[in-house]
Amino acid sequence: IQNSHTAKTVSRKSLCILNDQRVSGAENMKIILAFLFIAPLALSARAEKDYSSFDSAASPETKSRFAMLDDVRILANGLLQLGHGLKDFVHKTKGQMNDIFQKLYIFDRSFYELSLQTSEIKEEEEQLRQTTARLQINNEEMKNLSQEMNSKIEDLIQNKIQLQEKVWGLEDKVTKLAIIQPSMQETKEISSLKAFVEQQDNHIKQLLKIVEDQHVQLDRQHNQIMELEDKLNHIELQELAENSFTGEQTEPEAIPFPVRNATAVTHKSDGAAPDCTALYNSGMRSSGVYTIKPNGSEAFDVYCEMKFGSSWTVIQNRVDGSLDFNQTWDAYANGFGELNEEFWLGLNKTYSITKQGDYILRIELQDWRENKRYIEYAFSLGGPKTDYTLQLSRISGSIPNALPEQTELRFSTADRDADVTNYFNCPENYLGGWWHSECEETNLNGKYVAPRSRGRLDRKKGLYWKPKKGRYYLLKSTKIMIHPTDLKSFD
Repeated sequence: IQNSHTAKTVSRKSLCILNDQRVSGAENMKIILAFLFIAPLALSARAEKDYSSFDSAASPETKSRFAMLDDVRILANGLLQLGHGLKDFVHKTKGQMNDIFQKLYIFDRSFYELSLQTSEIKEEEEQLRQTTARLQINNEEMKNLSQEMNSKIEDLIQNKIQLQEKVWGLEDKVTKLAIIQPSMQETKEISSLKAFVEQQDNHIKQLLKIVEDQHVQLDRQHNQIMELEDKLNHIELQELAENSFTGEQTEPEAIPFPVRNATAVTHKSDGAAPDCTALYNSGMRSSGVYTIKPNGSEAFDVYCEMKFGSSWTVIQNRVDGSLDFNQTWDAYANGFGELNEEFWLGLNKTYSITKQGDYILRIELQDWRENKRYIEYAFSLGGPKTDYTLQLSRISGSIPNALPEQTELRFSTADRDADVTNYFNCPENYLGGWWHSECEETNLNGKYVAPRSRGRLDRKKGLYWKPKKGRYYLLKSTKIMIHPTDLKSFD
């Protein structure tokens, strides 16, 4: 609308200039007509004067002839000058008219193009709004479906537990009957029950996989919604800029975006909180460095990350490779690095936290294409006497598992290899302490390397995630966190 108003204003200004030039031309024509009217009068007056002066000296015929010749010459010169003036005026007026018409054509074309662009932008905006609405509806449907699946899984787990108890009871009966008197009928019943339990177990695994896929799809749709909202904001800013194209230029208002402070804030607590979750429950809501005191342990500082409606205790953080993770056994046991940058909390501190109860282990990964994934495990961590043995059981995640499950994994470093089943020193060759199992192809404490490394051995020395089936994922950043087991962790 404002573009149309601007074009009309320019057209009015051009018409005003044209009218002024027409008025100026009319005034010039009036002057010329006055000159033509006055010139004969002046000539006749002069002729009369000449006639009176020549009355005494010449005859009437001679006087009349000379007077007419002079008048003709004067009139011819005047008309000649007038013709030249009119010619120049006509050329000048034509040039001005051509310029005005050319400007009017340019403004009309610009107005038409702006109208087309405005229409296209409005159509694209409407399409994006419709797409966003559809995705939001799909997102709600997926959430509802996920909740239903979780409810069904809980029911199936309960059924599985009950069936397992029945099977154990039947096995006891079979053992007793085998000693006293075998019965083929009960053996068949037990076999059928075992088959039924296996079928239920497979069904539960399928449902868990479906729920995992639903979570991945929900994350993907959430990212699409965020991208569409960014596009809508960009279109609105573009429309605002185009509407104010011909008006007064003003500085756009800055839109604040949340930026993480590189320097973490240290929060002092009373030292009674056993972990970050207890701090969150006491009212703390800002991520940063806090002091905790697990049961039966000395107080120490940890980095608490507040998200997902709770707080997670970070035990490892890698973002840029500024810290060398090829450390000794004592360094890994006590911890190293800065809590507001790259660090390893320490096996002793982690063990003092996890021995208080059941905890969940969450690993967050980001590759060099800025893709983010996560995986969560139910886990247990042993103490120094067991070389901090780790046992994992995958719960959920958006990336395939790359760590052995239901297996005791001993922590090893270059100066202390606890993996006695393999003659190959994994920490020494892969440059970082980790829970190695026959040098499996995953190490989140390896050497930090950029992409385009050459050779398989170089990749193994890097920071990577390698499922049993699939390619290497060379990582840019990793974060390992722990959280007490509760129902919220499984939502």
